[in-house]
Amino acid sequence: MSKKIKADFHLHSDFSGDSTTPMEDMVQQGIKNGLDFMCMTEHMDRDYPQEDDTDFNLDTDRYFARYQQLHKQYASRIDLRFGVELGLQPHLADFHRKYAGTYPFDFIIGSSHVAHGKDPYYPSFYQGRTEDEAYLDYFLSILENLRTEPDIDVYGHIDYVVRYGPNKNKFYSYRKFSDVLDQILTTLIDQGIGIECNTGGIKYGLGHPNPCEEILTRYCELGGEIITIGSDAHAPEHINYAFDQIPELLKSCGFSYYTIFKNRKPEFIRL
Repeated sequence: MSKKIKADFHLHSDFSGDSTTPMEDMVQQGIKNGLDFMCMTEHMDRDYPQEDDTDFNLDTDRYFARYQQLHKQYASRIDLRFGVELGLQPHLADFHRKYAGTYPFDFIIGSSHVAHGKDPYYPSFYQGRTEDEAYLDYFLSILENLRTEPDIDVYGHIDYVVRYGPNKNKFYSYRKFSDVLDQILTTLIDQGIGIECNTGGIKYGLGHPNPCEEILTRYCELGGEIITIGSDAHAPEHINYAFDQIPELLKSCGFSYYTIFKNRKPEFIRL
C-alpha cells in the first residue's frame, strides 16, 4: 500500500506577484491537510516581459524575514523550508548564481516561464506559428538555459507550455518532441539536477501532471533519480492538489522514492 505524500515542494504566497494569499494562510492550510513538510518557492522572475502589471521581482529580504517568523512559530507542527523558483533566462545566469548564494535556501527550482522573450501564458507566444513550432521553441529554450549550468536543484514543470497552448495537450506527446526532450533529460542528469512532478497540470485540466508521465518514465529510464512533488499552489485550496494520485503514478513510471531538500541537499522518501 502506498504511503501518502506529505511534502509539497512548490508553493506560492503573496510574496509572489501572482498570488494574494498570506504565507501564514498557506502554512495553516498545509497543516490542516496533514503535510509534514512545506517548502515555499516564491517567484523570482527578473526581466519578465510584462503584458500586464504583474511584478515578479521578489523582495527576498522581506520574504526571508517572514519565513523565519513562521518557521519558528509553527516548528512544532510542520517542517517549513525556504525555497525559491527562479525564472531562468540565459542572460540572467550570472545574476542567478550570485543570488542563489546570497540566501540560505533549502531548495531552488529553475523554471522556464519565458522562452526567447515571451511567456507561453500569453496568446502572443503562439501567434504566427503552429502549436508544435511554439512548443519546440519552448523546449529549445530549456536547453539554452541548461547550457549555462544553472545552480538549481530541480527543473520545474518541464512541459509548462502545454498548459496554455491553443489545444493544450490534445495533440502533444513525448514522442513528438523526444529528440529535444531526451537532450534535456540527459543534460539534467549529467548536471545532477532533478525534475519535479507538478500537479498543477492536473489542476489545469490536462489530466496529467507537468511533465507528463511519458517524460517522467523516460527520465527514470535514463537514470534520473531526483524527483520532487509540488502542487504549484497559489491559494490554500490547491495545496497538495491531487497528491493522492501521485504515489501509484510515480511507481508506474519506475520510481521507488521521491525527494525533498534541506540545505540544498536531497533526502529520499520511499513511496
